[in-house]
Amino acid sequence: MISFFIGGIIVKTILVLHTGGTISMSEDQTTGKVSPNSENPLNKRGHLFDNVANMIVEDFFHLPSPHMTPDKMLLLKNRIQQAIVANEADGIVITHGTDTLEETAYFLDLTLKTTIPIVVTGAMRSINEVGSDGLYNFQSAIWVALSQEAKEKGVLVVMNDEIHTARYVTKTHTSNVATFQTPTFGPIGLISKNKVLFFQKLIEEEVYSIETVNKTIFLLKVYAGMDGTLFDAINQPTTDGLVIEALGAGNLPPATLSALNRLIANHIPVVLVSRSFNGIAQDVYDYKGGGKQLKEAGVIFATGLSGPKARIKLQVVLSQDTLPRSLEEYF
Repeated sequence: MISFFIGGIIVKTILVLHTGGTISMSEDQTTGKVSPNSENPLNKRGHLFDNVANMIVEDFFHLPSPHMTPDKMLLLKNRIQQAIVANEADGIVITHGTDTLEETAYFLDLTLKTTIPIVVTGAMRSINEVGSDGLYNFQSAIWVALSQEAKEKGVLVVMNDEIHTARYVTKTHTSNVATFQTPTFGPIGLISKNKVLFFQKLIEEEVYSIETVNKTIFLLKVYAGMDGTLFDAINQPTTDGLVIEALGAGNLPPATLSALNRLIANHIPVVLVSRSFNGIAQDVYDYKGGGKQLKEAGVIFATGLSGPKARIKLQVVLSQDTLPRSLEEYF
């Protein structure tokens, strides 16, 4: 199924894959508790797009986003890949809980060749709360998926009238509807009513072919006075990699270094990002624990990625059958 004409107007086919999250939940008006509905309430709103899109809707998952796992991300990726190969739709919209939305979106971005628009959206307020943003974000995501300009821009995240790349967007607030932002770089487009306006695009695209995703990758956030206890706890034969959210531009307390070096000696890849909200990790400082010495010791610096995103990327890269390049080149 693909685009067709109705009354001289081109009507495109959009595949909607619901996975759960706040966008599919309701608030109990007495207790204030927010919980999943037996049926996704957005399914009752599909008629709003009858004149502009032919909607194919699937309740693929019905999960709170903390229940999302890389295995489930892979199943979602395979369904989207199937739709692309079978030419099922002109665009794809995925609804998702916001807690792990950025990780699922980036996983899809790394593993799918986006020949059609692929858009991920969610909500900060359940469908029956005052000021609910779910239906509006869903509508905005549909507009973007219908846009010809949304092609070949990677997987996109649409929230609160803004269009972000999956690679760099992150959740920045626990409850504000403007929570999703792109530190340092900003959004690549905006939605104004039903108009989709792009003014940036990613310079390069990365896509990796994987069939499984079963690597054990840990993530540690560094703090003042940290020692090597957690690093040693991670140093196990079953560990496939470690991502560190380091201080500043990419520095560690000196008490962590002996344990870090033991990880590297055991050939466990260590990828470093900054725990800072803006900016990138760089090997600048040449002192004990400084980035310059860490890089010389074999730590891999990731440019522009957050800790969770670097973890997803390391997991995807290591899930390939072969590594045609050195691991450092991927970051």
